[in-house]
Order: sequence, then structure tokens, then C-alpha cells
Amino acid sequence: MLRIAIDAMGGDYAPDEIVAGAVSALSDFPHLTVQLVGLEQSLEPLLAKVEEEARGRITIVPATDVINNDESPAMAVRRKQDASIVVATRLVRDGLADGLLTAGSTGAFMAAGLLILGRLPGVKRPALAPILPTIDGHGVVLLDVGANMDATPENLLQYAIMGSIYAEQVLARPKPRVGLLNVGT
Repeated sequence: MLRIAIDAMGGDYAPDEIVAGAVSALSDFPHLTVQLVGLEQSLEPLLAKVEEEARGRITIVPATDVINNDESPAMAVRRKQDASIVVATRLVRDGLADGLLTAGSTGAFMAAGLLILGRLPGVKRPALAPILPTIDGHGVVLLDVGANMDATPENLLQYAIMGSIYAEQVLARPKPRVGLLNVGT
């Protein structure tokens, strides 16, 4: 079973749409379990309508706080130890979840990753890494996606290494190519 922690309170339409998306994913992926992290009193009524089979693969992990987009990410992660994104990140760190999904503050997501999970040795700066679909079905890793306007050559090299390892190990690309896109400045 693949265990995914979901920040149920993150995003513009949370928790309703987050819970609906989690339930939909459970019907598509029978090997998936989800941990909805958030305010129990907001999540319980949404799960009351869920079919028993799917409900059996959902657990609620209580979190009493939320980090909003207008907050300083690093300060909020340090200050709000019971925020849904912080609690979800700790589940990954502690081996209780295999991955994390959030539609909340990108800055808080990156800050929680750095402060709670840490970095790989030698990696100076993390990178957002969406997978773009391709015709062959393997996908392409696009690192940083314009998040940093001041990336150094060392950062770019590290992004290339991280992206190529991900492409090899996860996307099954035996000899990934590395390219560079300009952010336009």
C-alpha cells in the first residue's frame, strides 16, 4: 500500500475539494491509502457520505492550525507546529507516510520540507519538480519552474543532477537528457 499524507486544509477550496479529490483517487488506485491532515470537525462531516470501502482507506490525522498564503512561510512553519502542512510533513519524516500532497502555500510547503525533512547532502537549494506528460508516457521532469530568479550555476548543476536521477529512478528513463530553459529575464 502507498500511504499519502494530504494537507486537507491547504488550498482555495479546502477541505471540500481536497477530500473529494482524495476519495476520487482512492477509486482509481486500489493500492492507495490517504491520511487527511486537518481540522477533525471540518473533515468528519465530509467523510460521512463516503462509501465504506474508500472510507476504510482514509484516516484523519488531527491538526488544529493552517498556514495561509499571506504569512511568511519559514516563520509560520516554525511558529505553527500544529498546522496541517507541518503535521503532514512530519508524517513523511517519521516514516508514517510515503509522500505528501498539498494545494496550500507553496512557500510553506518548501519551508516545511527544508526545516522538517532537510536536504540531501551537498544540495544547497531545493527545487519544485513537476512532471510534464509526454507522448511516450514517461514524462519529463521540469525543475525549479521559475521559482528562483537568482539561481547560481551551482544550483543549476544540482537541479540537473536531481532531475536526471529522478528521471532514471522514477520515470524509467535510462539515459535522461538535461536541458536548460531561460526564465526570460
